[in-house]
Amino acid sequence: MVIEEHISLLEDLLGQWQTEIGPDYTGYKHHVYRMINFCLALHKCQREEREKIIIAGCFHDLGIWASDTFDYLPPSMALARAYLEQNQLEAWAPEIERMIGEHHKLRKYRDERFPLVEVFRRGDLVDFSLGLVTCGLPRSYIRRVKHRFPNAGFHKRLVQLELGWFAGHPLNPAPVFKW
Repeated sequence: MVIEEHISLLEDLLGQWQTEIGPDYTGYKHHVYRMINFCLALHKCQREEREKIIIAGCFHDLGIWASDTFDYLPPSMALARAYLEQNQLEAWAPEIERMIGEHHKLRKYRDERFPLVEVFRRGDLVDFSLGLVTCGLPRSYIRRVKHRFPNAGFHKRLVQLELGWFAGHPLNPAPVFKW
Protein backbone atom coordinates (compact mmCIF):
# COMPACT_ATOMS: atom_id res chain seq x y z
CA MET A 1 0.00 0.00 0.00
CA VAL A 2 1.28 3.40 -1.01
CA ILE A 3 1.61 6.34 1.37
CA GLU A 4 0.88 9.67 -0.27
CA GLU A 5 3.42 11.99 1.31
CA HIS A 6 2.64 15.23 -0.52
CA ILE A 7 -0.86 16.15 -1.69
CA SER A 8 -0.85 19.55 -3.37
CA LEU A 9 -4.57 20.22 -2.87
CA LEU A 10 -4.26 19.45 0.85
CA GLU A 11 -1.21 21.70 1.19
CA ASP A 12 -2.97 24.55 -0.64
CA LEU A 13 -6.24 24.28 1.31
CA LEU A 14 -4.77 23.89 4.78
CA GLY A 15 -2.02 26.41 4.11
CA GLN A 16 -4.70 29.10 3.90
CA TRP A 17 -5.75 28.28 7.48
CA GLN A 18 -2.31 27.99 9.08
CA THR A 19 -2.63 31.27 11.00
CA GLU A 20 -6.10 30.40 12.38
CA ILE A 21 -5.03 26.89 13.37
CA GLY A 22 -1.88 28.27 14.95
CA PRO A 23 0.25 25.90 17.06
CA ASP A 24 -2.11 22.98 16.28
CA TYR A 25 -1.35 23.26 12.54
CA THR A 26 1.20 20.44 12.20
CA GLY A 27 -0.88 18.08 14.35
CA TYR A 28 -4.03 18.77 12.33
CA LYS A 29 -2.24 18.56 8.99
CA HIS A 30 -0.72 15.21 9.95
CA HIS A 31 -4.14 13.97 11.10
CA VAL A 32 -5.59 14.93 7.71
CA TYR A 33 -2.74 13.19 5.86
CA ARG A 34 -3.15 10.05 7.96
CA MET A 35 -6.90 9.82 7.52
CA ILE A 36 -6.73 10.56 3.78
CA ASN A 37 -4.13 7.83 3.35
CA PHE A 38 -6.36 5.45 5.32
CA CYS A 39 -9.37 6.38 3.17
CA LEU A 40 -7.41 5.84 -0.04
CA ALA A 41 -6.22 2.45 1.25
CA LEU A 42 -9.78 1.46 2.14
CA HIS A 43 -11.28 2.42 -1.22
CA LYS A 44 -9.85 2.39 -4.74
CA CYS A 45 -10.73 5.91 -5.81
CA GLN A 46 -11.33 7.52 -9.14
CA ARG A 47 -9.84 11.03 -9.50
CA GLU A 48 -13.07 12.80 -8.49
CA GLU A 49 -13.57 10.59 -5.42
CA ARG A 50 -9.98 11.22 -4.34
CA GLU A 51 -10.50 14.97 -4.64
CA LYS A 52 -13.72 14.79 -2.59
CA ILE A 53 -11.92 12.89 0.18
CA ILE A 54 -9.10 15.45 0.23
CA ILE A 55 -11.49 18.41 0.39
CA ALA A 56 -13.61 16.80 3.10
CA GLY A 57 -10.44 15.84 4.98
CA CYS A 58 -9.14 19.39 5.01
CA PHE A 59 -12.39 20.87 6.27
CA HIS A 60 -13.76 18.09 8.52
CA ASP A 61 -12.45 19.45 11.85
CA LEU A 62 -11.56 22.98 10.76
CA GLY A 63 -14.50 24.55 12.60
CA ILE A 64 -12.66 23.87 15.87
CA TRP A 65 -10.26 26.70 15.03
CA ALA A 66 -12.23 28.79 12.54
CA SER A 67 -15.22 29.10 14.91
CA ASP A 68 -13.44 28.43 18.19
CA THR A 69 -15.87 25.69 19.22
CA PHE A 70 -15.93 21.97 19.96
CA ASP A 71 -19.40 21.92 18.34
CA TYR A 72 -17.51 22.17 15.08
CA LEU A 73 -19.42 20.07 12.54
CA PRO A 74 -21.85 22.81 11.34
CA PRO A 75 -19.09 25.43 10.91
CA SER A 76 -16.82 22.87 9.22
CA MET A 77 -19.59 22.00 6.75
CA ALA A 78 -20.23 25.70 6.08
CA LEU A 79 -16.53 26.28 5.34
CA ALA A 80 -16.49 23.32 2.95
CA ARG A 81 -19.64 24.53 1.18
CA ALA A 82 -18.17 28.02 0.76
CA TYR A 83 -15.03 26.50 -0.78
CA LEU A 84 -17.10 24.32 -3.12
CA GLU A 85 -19.21 27.28 -4.22
CA GLN A 86 -16.12 29.43 -4.85
CA ASN A 87 -14.70 26.67 -7.04
CA GLN A 88 -17.89 25.79 -8.96
CA LEU A 89 -18.14 22.40 -7.23
CA GLU A 90 -21.58 22.91 -5.63
CA ALA A 91 -22.76 19.54 -6.98
CA TRP A 92 -20.34 17.85 -4.55
CA ALA A 93 -21.73 19.66 -1.51
CA PRO A 94 -24.37 17.09 -0.43
CA GLU A 95 -21.82 14.26 -0.29
CA ILE A 96 -18.98 16.29 1.24
CA GLU A 97 -21.29 17.78 3.87
CA ARG A 98 -22.40 14.26 4.82
CA MET A 99 -18.77 13.10 4.92
CA ILE A 100 -18.01 15.86 7.41
CA GLY A 101 -21.28 15.66 9.33
CA GLU A 102 -21.20 11.89 9.79
CA HIS A 103 -17.50 11.26 10.31
CA HIS A 104 -17.96 10.60 14.05
CA LYS A 105 -21.02 8.40 13.57
CA LEU A 106 -20.60 5.35 15.78
CA ARG A 107 -22.54 3.01 13.50
CA LYS A 108 -22.01 2.29 9.83
CA TYR A 109 -23.36 4.91 7.41
CA ARG A 110 -25.76 3.13 5.08
CA ASP A 111 -26.94 5.55 2.39
CA GLU A 112 -25.79 3.88 -0.83
CA ARG A 113 -26.04 7.17 -2.76
CA PHE A 114 -22.97 8.41 -0.89
CA PRO A 115 -20.48 5.53 -0.47
CA LEU A 116 -17.60 7.87 0.34
CA VAL A 117 -19.30 8.86 3.62
CA GLU A 118 -18.64 5.41 5.09
CA VAL A 119 -15.09 5.30 3.66
CA PHE A 120 -14.40 8.69 5.25
CA ARG A 121 -15.94 7.65 8.59
CA ARG A 122 -13.78 4.54 8.67
CA GLY A 123 -10.60 6.40 7.67
CA ASP A 124 -11.11 8.92 10.46
CA LEU A 125 -11.92 6.13 12.93
CA VAL A 126 -8.60 4.41 12.23
CA ASP A 127 -6.75 7.60 13.08
CA PHE A 128 -9.01 8.74 15.92
CA SER A 129 -8.50 5.35 17.62
CA LEU A 130 -4.73 5.66 17.16
CA GLY A 131 -4.89 2.55 14.97
CA LEU A 132 -6.56 0.36 17.60
CA VAL A 133 -9.50 0.05 15.20
CA THR A 134 -8.06 -0.99 11.84
CA CYS A 135 -11.20 -1.25 9.69
CA GLY A 136 -9.40 -4.07 7.88
CA LEU A 137 -6.18 -2.19 7.13
CA PRO A 138 -2.93 -4.01 7.91
CA ARG A 139 -1.41 -2.84 11.18
CA SER A 140 1.96 -2.57 9.44
CA TYR A 141 0.50 -0.02 7.01
CA ILE A 142 -1.09 1.96 9.84
CA ARG A 143 2.26 2.04 11.67
CA ARG A 144 4.06 3.26 8.52
CA VAL A 145 1.53 6.06 8.00
CA LYS A 146 1.75 7.07 11.66
CA HIS A 147 5.54 7.06 11.46
CA ARG A 148 5.53 9.25 8.34
CA PHE A 149 2.98 11.68 9.84
CA PRO A 150 3.57 11.78 13.61
CA ASN A 151 0.78 12.81 15.93
CA ALA A 152 2.40 16.15 16.88
CA GLY A 153 0.04 16.57 19.83
CA PHE A 154 -3.20 16.23 17.84
CA HIS A 155 -4.89 13.64 20.07
CA LYS A 156 -3.73 15.44 23.22
CA ARG A 157 -5.39 18.58 21.87
CA LEU A 158 -8.63 16.66 21.24
CA VAL A 159 -8.63 15.48 24.86
CA GLN A 160 -8.10 19.08 26.03
CA LEU A 161 -11.00 20.28 23.87
CA GLU A 162 -13.26 17.48 25.11
CA LEU A 163 -12.45 18.27 28.75
CA GLY A 164 -13.16 21.94 28.08
CA TRP A 165 -16.51 21.03 26.51
CA PHE A 166 -17.39 18.75 29.43
CA ALA A 167 -16.51 21.45 31.98
CA GLY A 168 -19.02 23.81 30.37
CA HIS A 169 -21.63 21.18 29.50
CA PRO A 170 -21.40 18.41 32.13
CA LEU A 171 -24.77 16.87 31.27
CA ASN A 172 -24.34 16.95 27.51
CA PRO A 173 -22.08 14.60 25.59
CA ALA A 174 -19.78 16.02 22.95
CA PRO A 175 -22.02 17.20 20.13
CA VAL A 176 -19.83 15.70 17.40
CA PHE A 177 -20.62 12.07 18.27
CA LYS A 178 -23.67 10.47 16.66
CA TRP A 179 -25.25 7.05 16.72
